[in-house]
Amino acid sequence: MSVLEWLAAALLAAGAFFFLAGTVGLLRFPDALARLHALTKADNVGLLLICSGLAVLGGSVRVTGLLLLVWLLAMLASTVSAHLIAGRALADDDTGDPLDEGADERARSEGGT
Repeated sequence: MSVLEWLAAALLAAGAFFFLAGTVGLLRFPDALARLHALTKADNVGLLLICSGLAVLGGSVRVTGLLLLVWLLAMLASTVSAHLIAGRALADDDTGDPLDEGADERARSEGGT
């Protein structure tokens, strides 16, 4: 394997790690806003690393430009969708603040679940 192939493999592996980290954050964090933060940040970095690895393997300016366009469009889509989801979570008060220890008791006393 050449040096460029090793570099591409390292970039692809790092990108896969960031996707995995974002997925773990999505499953482990307690509220919608923290999940969105983990998922959008890690997935954008992971996609950048994967596109970089593929650009190294592609070897042409056209392929690199198309991969850059894919990454930019994915960043735009994830930003807009995260903004919409966060707005809905705030409107529904689904932030799930873990520091507000009395929230469950107040909800039960008000007739909630």
